[in-house]
Amino acid sequence: MSKMKVSKKKMAKKKRSQTAMFPFNLSHFKPWLSKPAAVFVALLLVACTGVPDKVTPVNSFKLEPYLGTWYEIARLDHSFERNLSNVTANYTLNADGSVKVINRGWNTVENRWSEAEGKAKFVEQDNVGYLKVSFFGPFYGSYIVYYLEPDYSVSLVSGPNHDYFWILSRTPNISEQQLSRYISIANGAGFNTDALIFPAQDRATTN
Repeated sequence: MSKMKVSKKKMAKKKRSQTAMFPFNLSHFKPWLSKPAAVFVALLLVACTGVPDKVTPVNSFKLEPYLGTWYEIARLDHSFERNLSNVTANYTLNADGSVKVINRGWNTVENRWSEAEGKAKFVEQDNVGYLKVSFFGPFYGSYIVYYLEPDYSVSLVSGPNHDYFWILSRTPNISEQQLSRYISIANGAGFNTDALIFPAQDRATTN
């Protein structure tokens, strides 16, 4: 066997070894390294932190009284809260000024608590209820407080579009009269209130 054949054989063996160690072909990622792709990704991230039509973040927002625990009264369905009841969100201040987010809920299918930790930051001024929250690396989604009771007892929160909406309360339950009022406000902002889910809060004092 010639040296050339041996050399080719070694190269082929080396190539197979690299493929087994790193099964992705880097050439597949070349389009993502181009300038148009970078622009596309940037636009995608902007879209995830946008504000839906008919939704306006509250002004004169104060972070300190907003911190603490909130109970989820209602939401629109989405995959990352699927099958969860007794959902709470707890907000605390990080040393860098961002907000630590702990979302917790009881998985009714797996019969266990599910918890996710994220980080929120203001998108604009810190006196406007327009934040972005991330549970996965650099990817953020809008968290828009567009209605807030003066005593910070109830908050209506929107995501980047009308597919994401929450009614949050400082207490596990609110009156039917209150709920009807908040649903009416949400309907006026363009949310499909007929599709709302009302998770139970019967484990509110359970750890």
